[in-house]
Order: sequence, then C-alpha cells, then structure tokens
Amino acid sequence: MTPQSPLGVLDTNTLEELSRVICGDDHLYYRRGYEIARFLERAGCRSVPEFDGEYRREWTLAQLTERREEPAEVEKILLRLADPREYLDEPEMRSTVVSALNAFLIHEGVRVENPAGRPRLVACDPSLSHPGSQGPVELKAAMTDLIKDQRMAGLLQHRLDEAHTCYANGAHVAAIIMLGSLLEGVLVHVVGERKASLLVGTTRPDKVSLEALIIMSHKEGWIGADVQRFCHELRRYRNFVHPRAEIREAHKPDRDTLDMCWPVVNAVLNDLADSQTVVN
Repeated sequence: MTPQSPLGVLDTNTLEELSRVICGDDHLYYRRGYEIARFLERAGCRSVPEFDGEYRREWTLAQLTERREEPAEVEKILLRLADPREYLDEPEMRSTVVSALNAFLIHEGVRVENPAGRPRLVACDPSLSHPGSQGPVELKAAMTDLIKDQRMAGLLQHRLDEAHTCYANGAHVAAIIMLGSLLEGVLVHVVGERKASLLVGTTRPDKVSLEALIIMSHKEGWIGADVQRFCHELRRYRNFVHPRAEIREAHKPDRDTLDMCWPVVNAVLNDLADSQTVVN
C-alpha cells in the first residue's frame, strides 16, 4: 500500500461493483475478456492469468477476490481506472468511470480524485454519501498538497465533502456558506504557511477577515485578479450565514447561484496550486 493510503479491505459487495466498472457494463467503458486481463497487467497487478473464456464479471470478480486481502493490489486497480491513459480513444469516459467508482467507494471511506490528471485515493466520511461529483472545474491539487498541517487539510477536505452533500440534496444556501467557510480556512492557513509576516501584529490570525485574506493572496500573486473579484462575491453570499444579511439582499440563492460559486473555490485552489511551485 502507498504511504498513508486510506484503503482497507473492501466489502464483498464493493468488489462486485468494482468488477462491474472494470468490465464496463451499464454503459461504462466496455472491456472484452482479454482486455480485462491486459488492464490488470497495466495496473501493475501480479500473476494475472490469461482470460479463460468464462463470464467476464465472474472472472474479474475472482481476480479481485483473490487480491482482496492485499489493499495495495486493489489500490493499483482503482488508480488505473481513473488514469487518463486508459481512455485515449474515449477521453470523455474517464469522468463517467470516476463518478461510478466514487458512488460506491464512499461507503468504504475513500474517494478517487484526479488533481492535475494524477489519480489518487483520499479519505472521506462515509456518512456523507453522495454521488462522486468533481465540481464544475476539476481540481489540480488535493487539499493535502496545499495545506501542510495535515489535520487542518483533513478538516477542510471534510468541509468540501459536506458542501458536495448539500449540493446533491438541494441545500443551496448551506452549500454556499460551507464553500465560504472552506475558502476562509484555506486562505488563512496558506497565508500563515507561506508568508506569516503578513499576519504579524494580529493576535488572532483566525480572526483576520476573509476580505483581507483575499486581498493579501492577490497582492502576493497567489490568486489572479479575476479570481479575487469573484471571491468577493462568494464572500458576500457567505455572509448569508446571518439571516438578516439574506433579507437585506432580498435574494434567495438557488442552484444557479451555487453553480456560480463552486468554480470560484476550485479556481482559488487551482491558483494556489500553480503559485505553490513559485513559492517553493
């Protein structure tokens, strides 16, 4: 297993779902029997036998069951399923396959992500079961890439998971507030980790306003001018955590509002990922 991998021994039902995705049933990326064997070899699995002509799902499930007690082997398979190189002939299928994987992997406490096209497994809360949507813009980096404090990175990732759950269940205001909270949490830690001098004289760094954090991040070149501008719009909607603010605005956020806010957070995370290489 890779270092700090969140994957454990998968449930039998999960293996059955995984075999379905590998075979490409139900309008997924279809693989013939011999192609499944080649897929497992490309994933790096050891001792893959030749396909013997039996039913594809049964043969695939047998291969997965044989490796069930070896999470490292199963992890290779999951990551290969999310690898863009598997779908050179049908690149649009990768996101469909990843969504199908995440729909049942979340019950195992893991999710597949593809920051910058590099698939990885990240831990998530099984109680936040929701379709494994990626958001309107795919992220270039995972939260653990941006925040050195791993405990805080995990907490912020949990906020993002909760926002997904709110989105999936029509809780638009709650999702927007959660995204605003996530934005503030990310920026205060990035500022503190990259240039703590900006917070000198502040007795409570966590009390610095979100507006100030956005301005700081733009001045340091960590987020673009367009991202900064839309961050302030999200900040305004985040203030709807106070009911009176929503009444003053005379506007009730809906799914369209949320669909405009979500790319802002993704754009911030992507800009921070791009600028991180410069800072380092």
